[in-house]
Amino acid sequence: MYWGVRLGVNFGGISGDIESDKGRTGMTLAGVVGVRVSDNAPLFLESGLYYTERGGKDLKAPSITEKPKGHLNYLEVPVLIKYGISTEDEIAFLPFIGPTFSMGISGSYKYLKHPEMGFKLGCGIEWNNLYGEAFYQFGVTNIADVKDASSHGHALGINIGINF
Repeated sequence: MYWGVRLGVNFGGISGDIESDKGRTGMTLAGVVGVRVSDNAPLFLESGLYYTERGGKDLKAPSITEKPKGHLNYLEVPVLIKYGISTEDEIAFLPFIGPTFSMGISGSYKYLKHPEMGFKLGCGIEWNNLYGEAFYQFGVTNIADVKDASSHGHALGINIGINF
């Protein structure tokens, strides 16, 4: 079992009927916990609590005359499956995939809904207790709060941290 902290940056956007012309750069801060789930394979289950800033700038929506705002700050809980691939140099690569569950807690979110579910995939690298990862995250639930509209969030990010 391990636990750790993460700090990073993500580059988010919104696509669909309400979409962003420009992405939003935001930060990520997290506490994570992981456990090995197999004695025969280096398979891990990791979760935690993330504060993450996502959304987009200069949103467009065909049925709305005013310019909607779209940055959302989320509390997020991912459930990731990681597979460890060790090298001879005490470096481990950890590709991962899993669902994420997010709730908007602040931001300018007119015409956007707060809860969001998505998937996250990426790869981590660990050396001693230092950890880094790159990921892509995409929403699967409709976050547009406008009749007959559908939009989804997405983000590309990089986190660094330490595992204990």
